[in-house]
Amino acid sequence: MKKGKVKVSTQRCKGCNLCIAECKKGVLKPGKIINKLGYTVVEFEDCGKCTGCMLCAIVCPDAAIEVFLEADK
Repeated sequence: MKKGKVKVSTQRCKGCNLCIAECKKGVLKPGKIINKLGYTVVEFEDCGKCTGCMLCAIVCPDAAIEVFLEADK
């Protein structure tokens, strides 16, 4: 199974949590970091469950999410 990693832009994320609701693996959570605009940024919890499906990036209205897939070994 492919493994993914998610990078959330602290400058673009507005904390709408659409990505959290869409993630079937539960690897995104409300964060503790507040960006310059006053929004709470979503955090990625790297627990090995992310499959890199990219649904979080697709639903993000601010293009604040990048998904990376681990290369096959």
